[in-house]
Amino acid sequence: MDVLIVGAGPTGLALGIDLARRGVEALVLERAAGLFPGSRGKGIQPRTQEVFDDLGVLAAIRAAGGPYPDRMIWKDGERVGAEPMFDTVAADDGAPYTEPLMVAQWRTQEVLYARLLELGGRVAFGCEVTGAGQDADGAAVEFADGTALRARYVVAADGGRSAIRRALGVGMAGESVDPAPFMVADVRVRGLDRGYWHTFPKDDGTVVGLCPLAGTDDFQLQARLPEGTAPDLSLDGIRTLVAAYTHLNRADVTALRWASDFRPRAALADRFRVGRVLLAGDAAHVHSPAGGQGLNTSVQDAYNLGWKLGAVLRAGAPDTLLDTYEEERRANAAAMLDLSTGVHRGEVRRGSATVQLDLGYRESSLTEETRANPAGVRAGDRAPDGTVDGVRLFDAFRGPHWTLLGAPGSPVPGVRSLPAAPESYGPGVFLVRPDGYVGWAGDSSDGAGAYLAKLGI
Repeated sequence: MDVLIVGAGPTGLALGIDLARRGVEALVLERAAGLFPGSRGKGIQPRTQEVFDDLGVLAAIRAAGGPYPDRMIWKDGERVGAEPMFDTVAADDGAPYTEPLMVAQWRTQEVLYARLLELGGRVAFGCEVTGAGQDADGAAVEFADGTALRARYVVAADGGRSAIRRALGVGMAGESVDPAPFMVADVRVRGLDRGYWHTFPKDDGTVVGLCPLAGTDDFQLQARLPEGTAPDLSLDGIRTLVAAYTHLNRADVTALRWASDFRPRAALADRFRVGRVLLAGDAAHVHSPAGGQGLNTSVQDAYNLGWKLGAVLRAGAPDTLLDTYEEERRANAAAMLDLSTGVHRGEVRRGSATVQLDLGYRESSLTEETRANPAGVRAGDRAPDGTVDGVRLFDAFRGPHWTLLGAPGSPVPGVRSLPAAPESYGPGVFLVRPDGYVGWAGDSSDGAGAYLAKLGI
């Protein structure tokens, strides 16, 4: 076995898809008997839509959800007014997706799971991992029943309470984002239109929201409760809460599908790699749900790690390439934690800051900018979409390969080449990584092959 992935959430499933299309033998291990049943992480940011486009699931994700509605504020049983949830970000040729999608997490995971199976990947349910170990030749996970399983690498995508992170002794520093208890639930509600995200605030700072979940018949209930309150996650408790905060009656909450409580916090693991074990998703960073950064940052962990594991396991790249996973993603996660905390506290607006299109790796050791006076897109930046000779760039990028823009023919073996880059890129030649970022840029294609050789690819 090449890779064991612990956790069948969005992170583990996305990584499984990326490895499967690279011919890497991977097994996803999930403690539960089935996929996660709740709506929890429902926002799919534009950058993650680009990732899903590459992984071959964007059409299904779009069909599973829909756009965010405006927020309707209520006071004393009356509508006060509506406001957009997000600042508008203009779409252009380079960024075709600029609006977040609302997709219930359980639906996102169903789509990813179906794609993983389509590619020949596997998930083993009912497998509770309690620890991990490693030696010079590989790593192993230990199960609750006393058995173990080995692979060349292990990826811990087992959530904020990661058993693997704890077994490795990796610390996770964090802070409370809000002292109040929160709860979230998927409910059926009558007497409330589905055209708005309905919000019912009180003067003491507590609030209940009821958001129609796109692609389902449910509403997601979110609540910020008084400090010291113990959330009641039963149907009766949720009926009482809705009746206390809204104009609806208890009987208007007709069903409870799923519920959970939490206290918002921001936390970052001290390390994302310990030898042959790597941490991804909530196992590596925990966000406030405000701003929709957690699931998206996690999926992009998987997208960064997938091509690097594939290069090491199938293309002969040195194991040290995996060090750049921690280098790139830990810095990115730290920035996203600051952002999500800022959104939670009302210091940052949802919009251009939260769509994640401006994230990049200019400071990475993998990034080489060799042009004397770069203009436009630089090495380390996200590679924008566009069209070259009638070919859409995102179509050219799709798949587990590198792409060279601005070099006629195939000057680098195994790399797809297009004769030019869009004008928006500026002058130069651009070598685009499998995860859609420019790894190398130069005035000509000279040096692109040497760059890949240095990576061992």
